[in-house]
Amino acid sequence: MAPTLATACAALPPEGAGLAWGGPALRPDAPTLATACAALPPEGAGLAWDGPALRLPQSERPLLVVFHGLEGSSASHYAEAFADVARSRGWACAVPHFRGCSGELNLAPRAYHSGDFAEIDWILRRFAARHTGPVLAVGISLGGNALMRWAAESGAEARQLVAGLASVCSPLDLAASGWAISRGFNRQVYTRMFLRTMVPKALQKLEQHPGLFDRQRLLAARDLYEFDNVFTAPVHGFKDADDYWARASAKPHLHKVAVPALVLNALNDPFVPASSLPQARDTSSHVTLWQPAQGGHVGFPSQPFPGQVRVMPEAVTAFLAAQLEAPLHNPGAITSASSGAK
Repeated sequence: MAPTLATACAALPPEGAGLAWGGPALRPDAPTLATACAALPPEGAGLAWDGPALRLPQSERPLLVVFHGLEGSSASHYAEAFADVARSRGWACAVPHFRGCSGELNLAPRAYHSGDFAEIDWILRRFAARHTGPVLAVGISLGGNALMRWAAESGAEARQLVAGLASVCSPLDLAASGWAISRGFNRQVYTRMFLRTMVPKALQKLEQHPGLFDRQRLLAARDLYEFDNVFTAPVHGFKDADDYWARASAKPHLHKVAVPALVLNALNDPFVPASSLPQARDTSSHVTLWQPAQGGHVGFPSQPFPGQVRVMPEAVTAFLAAQLEAPLHNPGAITSASSGAK
């Protein structure tokens, strides 16, 4: 039986203390991932991944693919924690970087976004073509929404590429999360933090492709809604931010998921309101919901601050490992773990 977030955490943060965790203290033993390969998709721009898997001889051991969150990378604390846990299981691990997040120049007139299931599909097909063992995937925050959106779009075909997948602290209702991060403390701290890197990247894109969007409107953006309205939505084929948030959200499509999938969200996540989380009625029988009371946004520390963050990757990889043992007709070997489990 897999460890659960409700029982494995010795000391979770107090109610309401759902901050995003990071910093070297949380990952003293995390491995360093060396860049293994840079791959250019058909549009000709800047996807890269970190991890040893593509440098090794073909192997039957599992490969864990970790999709990062907004403005994340292989250096994010959760990516290093998953890589460490994967190594302890004898798995290979790779962390694809979305366009513009690897340090490589993104040449295309586009970036990445929360519902980019076509990009997820392209990446997973590249890994499946080069790795002979089973592939498992986990998406963190934005990466998890995109991954679940891909699973819903792919239906039963997803089983040809992955044996199981998981989303962690993902904003599956983008409108609810977009407004949550644009208010109060979140607006003053996290919104500013994201815009500090996103705006310069967008301006660089405008220099490469003049006329792509309105520069002055972008400079005036003070929250993610305004940024998405000016840049993310029109550049990626959406009418506006409302259209983007509605069409890119994975929650309305979870009933179409046909591969074993874990959806993990803490009820005190400051970016993902508990009221917006999916319920059993919203999902297919292949989806398992874990909704523990504590954990914040990609935190789940096992001890008081600074704590350790291995407990969440250990629980998630245990769920994924169980899918390697489960027969194909079994939608999920773990059916109860914590509050909100399905």
